[in-house]
Amino acid sequence: MKAKWMLPATIALSMLAACGSDDGGIESPDGENEVAFADGKADSLFGDCERDALLNVLNSETTGIETLKDAGVHTRAAKNLIKARNGDDGAAGTADDFAFANLKDVDDVSYVGKVAMNQLATMVAELCVVPVSQAEVIFSPQPYDQSHLARVTGLIEGAEESIDIAMYSYSDGKIGDALEDAVKRGVSVRMIFESANSDKSNPAGTKSSRLEDIGVDVRYVNKIMHHKYVLIDGPRSLDASGSSTDKGVLASGSGNWSNSAGTRYDENTLFFFGNTELNMRYQAEFNRLWGHSRDFSWNSNLEFFESDTIDQSMIVDDPSVDAVFTSDNFRMWVSSRFGNTFSAIRGMDTVADRIVQMIEESEESIWIASGHLRSRPVSEALLKKHAENPDMDIRVYLDGQEYISESTHNRQEDDLEVCLGKAGTSEAKIGDCMDKGFYFSFPLHEAGIDLKFKHYAYRWHYSYAPQMHHKYLIFDGRKVMTGSYNLSDNAEHNTMENMTIFTDEGHPDLVDSYIENFETMWVTGDDEELFAQTMDEVENGTSSRIPIVYDSMALSWDRVNELKSALNSNCTDINTTSFRRTPERHFTCTRR
Repeated sequence: MKAKWMLPATIALSMLAACGSDDGGIESPDGENEVAFADGKADSLFGDCERDALLNVLNSETTGIETLKDAGVHTRAAKNLIKARNGDDGAAGTADDFAFANLKDVDDVSYVGKVAMNQLATMVAELCVVPVSQAEVIFSPQPYDQSHLARVTGLIEGAEESIDIAMYSYSDGKIGDALEDAVKRGVSVRMIFESANSDKSNPAGTKSSRLEDIGVDVRYVNKIMHHKYVLIDGPRSLDASGSSTDKGVLASGSGNWSNSAGTRYDENTLFFFGNTELNMRYQAEFNRLWGHSRDFSWNSNLEFFESDTIDQSMIVDDPSVDAVFTSDNFRMWVSSRFGNTFSAIRGMDTVADRIVQMIEESEESIWIASGHLRSRPVSEALLKKHAENPDMDIRVYLDGQEYISESTHNRQEDDLEVCLGKAGTSEAKIGDCMDKGFYFSFPLHEAGIDLKFKHYAYRWHYSYAPQMHHKYLIFDGRKVMTGSYNLSDNAEHNTMENMTIFTDEGHPDLVDSYIENFETMWVTGDDEELFAQTMDEVENGTSSRIPIVYDSMALSWDRVNELKSALNSNCTDINTTSFRRTPERHFTCTRR
């Protein structure tokens, strides 16, 4: 659960003037006889945020009589509120100060009645307005000029002040050109780049050094940087009062900045424009990683600097969005040998826990599109939900590489038992056994959960795979969770990941877009009857060569098993050493 927004006094004070009146405050029209609210009635004027903001402002020693008057509170109420807070000595910040604990404490102050409470409510109302933001999603594959790559390029071209990038893979030349142009016009660009970790050993001519040559400050962390997000003109710097900008643009999702991600794979890239909460959450994540990153050490003219700290209490609560990060699973420390270091905290499963919670809370449907399914807590939560409600609409769509046969599943079960036997009673060792990579597709199939694979080859290889690379979940057709996080223990404890959550309360069209995308993928190849055609070619074709890399189809476990069995029966060389070790060299097999 998200903590409610407790507005820091420094932020509140800066914004009070925007609500102020020009006459320096007015006297209560009821004078000394202003009527107080009956117990609890004042609550009707204040939501949770407004109540907390008011108490925070009144309890701050920097709030004075003139501050309240300037914000429209009448003079007698303003004087008595400050007098009550300051205590008998009349000085703020001393031991006898009184802290307003609730709205009744405020309403009980002399001359604070209906009129004054209305004025106080108006004073803080603006502080709790969540700015309206726009959002859109681009699904891959697309022609390049309609892809997320082209969209990101255009957004970078419009950057005015800053660009912060956390990226696993980057190879798009047009994005590189846009970054170079941005630096030339004075935009500050920072990048936490996974490749820099390996590029540092021989930096000349690498992507990282080329980025630094054009003025992009590149750094890396000691864990896998699997984020795929950019924050443009985000809240790097807080103004004198601590308030943040809401003009930033966030682009995040499953898609790397590569041609394959834009034009070949199934991906989603989410764009939020001016969403204060997400801007601050992703800026805070970047600041945390950047502040504990390691220098690529190439362009000595680039000066390292950190952004202003964004405390969680400063983040505006937009009920229609949220975000979670695996960085919460790591402690930060400084190694005497290696410098800034992240180490996993045993037992922390921040993102998996949130997914499990959302699975448990779902009542009607759970749809998952994920390249991988190797997370034990997520898989077990799905199996439990299905067991409790067999008629619930649970659908799981995975990339073809997640298929395993029953015999392979049995071997991994045996391996787990051996591992647990060796672990004895050690909780740490037992945890290591349970967290090892484990394919859960067969257990879901066996349990009767509706499961399909994007299937396109007898044997998987990245070079020819048009991967189903999504990482999103749809709950009850009303909530979507999407980002860089693969459903695996590796994602939880070895990589830096994100997942953004949004609901149809604030973004109905966006939710509908994900539903439509899932429904389209779920029937891939059905209209063309690709499965029947492929099976006929394998079993009855006249060519001496049988294709073992073919057009993509959405197939159940049973159908994948049937097709692979047919290929085994009709190909003489499909399981030879050459085919196993170098699948990228073999797109057909010899017919028996």
